[in-house]
Amino acid sequence: MSPDFPPRLRVALDAIPVIDERTGVGQFTAQVLFGLANRDDLEAIGYAVTRTGRRRLAGLLPPGIRPATSWMPARVAHRAWRRVPWPRIEHWTGPVDVVHATNFVAPPSRAPVVVTVHDLAFATMPELCRPETRSYGPLLRRALARGAVVHAVSDYVAEAVREHFAVPHDRVTRIYEGAAPMLTAGDPAAGAQLAGSPRYVLALGTIEPRKNLPRLVHAFDAVAADRTDTLLVVAGPDGWGTSAFAAAVAATSAPDRVRRLGYVTDLQRADLLAGASVLAYPSLDEGFGHPPLEAMAAGVPVVAARAGALPEVAGDAALLVDPTDEEALADALTRALDDDALRAVLVARGRARVDEFPWARCVDELATLYHRVAAP
Repeated sequence: MSPDFPPRLRVALDAIPVIDERTGVGQFTAQVLFGLANRDDLEAIGYAVTRTGRRRLAGLLPPGIRPATSWMPARVAHRAWRRVPWPRIEHWTGPVDVVHATNFVAPPSRAPVVVTVHDLAFATMPELCRPETRSYGPLLRRALARGAVVHAVSDYVAEAVREHFAVPHDRVTRIYEGAAPMLTAGDPAAGAQLAGSPRYVLALGTIEPRKNLPRLVHAFDAVAADRTDTLLVVAGPDGWGTSAFAAAVAATSAPDRVRRLGYVTDLQRADLLAGASVLAYPSLDEGFGHPPLEAMAAGVPVVAARAGALPEVAGDAALLVDPTDEEALADALTRALDDDALRAVLVARGRARVDEFPWARCVDELATLYHRVAAP
C-alpha cells in the first residue's frame, strides 16, 4: 500500500454480474472483488439491486467483502435512474467514499462514481444489441452528466467513449482487464469427449448477432469439406438471434459436424480449451475479448476478428481477419489447423501475450483510480 493512500477507503461495487452465468463482465467483476478483498487500503462492499438472485450474493463474494442487497427489481431501479437521481445507492450500502458501477449502469450516489464501460456496441452497433442493452446509453449519459468517471477496458473503448459522449480526456481512464485464470488445468481428453472428436475448432461466447457465428459456420463448412475428422464446437449460453445461427447450421453440407453445447461450467470450459485445435473468435465488435487470451494461456492457436479491441489485445499472437470475409476466415482456419510451424509460432506468442495482462495490475490501477476520484 502506498504511504500516500488514506486508510480504508470504502468502495461499493456492483456485484450483480457474479450472481448468474458468468460472461466476460462476470469474470471481470469477480476478479476485481477477489483482488480488492486482500487489500488493507480499501473496504469493499458488493451491492446488488435486484430481486432475483439477491439471496445468493453473500455466498458468491470472497471473505471480507460485505454484501448489500435490495428487493427492488433492477428494471424498476434503472427506470427511475433514467429520470431522477433516486434512490441513491447509499440507501442499501450505507455511506461510501466511491461507487464502482462494474457493468455500465451507474446508480446515483452522494459519492464519486466510476463506471466501467466494457464496449460501446449499444451506441455504435445498436442493431446488434437487445433493447435492454441499448438502454445503457441513456443511463450512461445520465451518469456522465452527474460527474461519473469512466473506466474503459481498452484504448479502443476509451476513444469511442470520448468521441460518442464528448467526454473530456481526463474523465476516461483506460485500465486493461486481466487474462481470466483457469480454476484448474484443463484435460484434453475430457475436452475431446465433450466435443465429440479429438480435433475441433472451438468458439466460446453467447449466441447473439455481435458474435458473428453464422459467418463462422459458413467458413467452417468450406474448411470441413476436406477434413472429415474436424468439428466446430460452439459453447456459450443463448442470447438472441439463435434462429440465424440454427439456419446457418442447417444450410451446411454436414450439419452434424457443428456441435452446440450451450452454457458450460468453468471446468468444462477449461477442458474444451485444453483439447481444442483452434479457437475461432470472429466477433464484429469487442471492447476487450477474454476467450482469445484464455486460449493463448491454454496453448491454443487463435483466429480472431480484426475488429474492435481484438487487435489491441491479441497483438501479433493471433491470425486476425476481416470478420465479414468468410473466405478469409476459412483460409485462416485452414492455416491454423494445418500449418504446424505457424501453430508453434502462435502458441509461443500467445503464452507471452497472456503475461502482459495480469489481474494484479488491473486491481492496483483501479485502486489508484478510486483514491484519485475520492480525493477532495
